[in-house]
Amino acid sequence: MKARKVSAPRSKRGLRRASGAEPQVVGLTPQTTNERRTDTMKTYILREPNSVEPQVARLLATPDPQTAALVERIVATGRKPALYVGLDVHSDSIAVSLAPSDSTEVRRYGLIGGTHDDVLQLAKKLQAAHPDTGLRFCYEAGPHGYPLARCLRAHGYDCILVAPSKIPRQPGDRVKTNRRDADQLARLYRAGELTAIYVPDPQDEAVRDLIRARYQVQKQQHRARQQLKMFLLRQNIRYAGTKPWTLKHLRFLATVKLPFAEQQFVFQEMVHVITEAGQRLERYEKQIASVVEGWRWQPVVQALMSLRGVALLTGATLVAELGDLERFASAPQLMSYLGLCPGEHTTGADRRQGGITKLGNGIARKAMIEAAWNNRTPARISRTVLARQEGLPKAVTEAAWNAQTRLHQRYKHLTGVGRKKSQVAAAALGRELAGFVWAIGRMVKPQPVKPEPLKGKAA
Repeated sequence: MKARKVSAPRSKRGLRRASGAEPQVVGLTPQTTNERRTDTMKTYILREPNSVEPQVARLLATPDPQTAALVERIVATGRKPALYVGLDVHSDSIAVSLAPSDSTEVRRYGLIGGTHDDVLQLAKKLQAAHPDTGLRFCYEAGPHGYPLARCLRAHGYDCILVAPSKIPRQPGDRVKTNRRDADQLARLYRAGELTAIYVPDPQDEAVRDLIRARYQVQKQQHRARQQLKMFLLRQNIRYAGTKPWTLKHLRFLATVKLPFAEQQFVFQEMVHVITEAGQRLERYEKQIASVVEGWRWQPVVQALMSLRGVALLTGATLVAELGDLERFASAPQLMSYLGLCPGEHTTGADRRQGGITKLGNGIARKAMIEAAWNNRTPARISRTVLARQEGLPKAVTEAAWNAQTRLHQRYKHLTGVGRKKSQVAAAALGRELAGFVWAIGRMVKPQPVKPEPLKGKAA
């Protein structure tokens, strides 16, 4: 680690010494994680349980009118005091900040270890120091996922995951540290300015991981096809057919012969990558079909498959990515979650709307638009859709038919003479289809979760 360049003291340069201490040279040896954790733990020392005083009673006599008004409101409503804990989670350490509900201050606890046991030990210490206070934890959603939130909830603590894109940030703030992030989380959580994300069931998360892995393989296949196409274009080799990647196109690729052995080797490797990706996709699709059969959300997936353009893969993708549709209070809320609502810039009497926001879940948004694209043709019940609708309630099939008629009329209106492009109309149809998905998803209930059998000794 290089030392920072610090200029010589003003007194040694013949200048008058300014008020304050002389600049200090940064040490060459950086602190380890344990040393930094020990130093930061000194910034906040828990008081002895015997000397803990109710902070509400202590702050009622404070001269600060803002704090006094906050405490009086808490006492009047009769709410239990809470301690909001902001966690800035990293692999080897977690920065902790505390924000009591009966105060306006934010305390820095320090750094703790990055394991779940360290967090549980922190919770026990805080609960012992504040026995009459409820603990509420929060941390940003990131690569560490949901296990920490599930662990805290399993031990009786309240914990939420915060959407990083929804955290309010000051435009002029140019300093970002772990401590400041933890302070901001605790402060905003106490103020009610944080947006919690949905924590899926572990089994639902496993199905979602399977579908997302298949989505990644599909992206790799698409990229490999583009690379092969550009490689052949540089060699002035073009396919005369109209539709690529069909059986006829693959036969054409088998006849390609390049002048140099090095180029032929590169060509064959690119073809192998595309072929292997196709085989992997087939295995993923078979596994998804077998998993959905025993999944508790299978009734909801089958109900969504009554819609035109929503097959097994699309229905499983929507359910796995969106989770329980009951958590959306209205259809516009689901549309906003998918990022299908138009952006808007309004100031005074001027109002301008732009493209869709593209916020939220991108995989579900793509699946929704691709499914809605099938409704550009006139409404009809094909044999495939009729087979998928067998055994479904009448209300579901009626909603699916209303979706077809509505989306086709909407597409004709949007793509009329002098109107929108077909791509823009497809995004609008995806927004409309999201409303029907929300309605159908609430008509059918998932299967009850089977309790795990008790493990005992065999007789």
